[in-house]
Amino acid sequence: MAVWQDRSQTKKTGGKTRSYRKSRKHDKGNEFSEPSVGEEKRIKKRTQGGNEKSVLKRAETVNVSVNGDVKNAEIESVEENPANPNYVRRSLLTKGAIVQTSEGKARVTSRPGQDGVVNAKLVEE
Repeated sequence: MAVWQDRSQTKKTGGKTRSYRKSRKHDKGNEFSEPSVGEEKRIKKRTQGGNEKSVLKRAETVNVSVNGDVKNAEIESVEENPANPNYVRRSLLTKGAIVQTSEGKARVTSRPGQDGVVNAKLVEE
């Protein structure tokens, strides 16, 4: 099903809003890509203007920033996710998620479903 990022079709009183224009292609959004921990997998999505967006489906490594030094570390598990507690059980990666890596615990700073890469900062315990 398509996602539309348009104004609501109902008013706060419950009545219908009258449309002042037809739907435009730029109003269309995307479903949540659900990036998870696993064997690396990316897909390309066509965006407006013929550009491409790299969408991450699964990731096994993370770029961890340690005092300005960036190291590539293995993702072991998702420890915590403030976006949704069920994402921890499903091992979904979102911005703000805390992952256990070979370097230690790290907070995801990128948007894996939109950027196509997982960047994180080491968290002091």
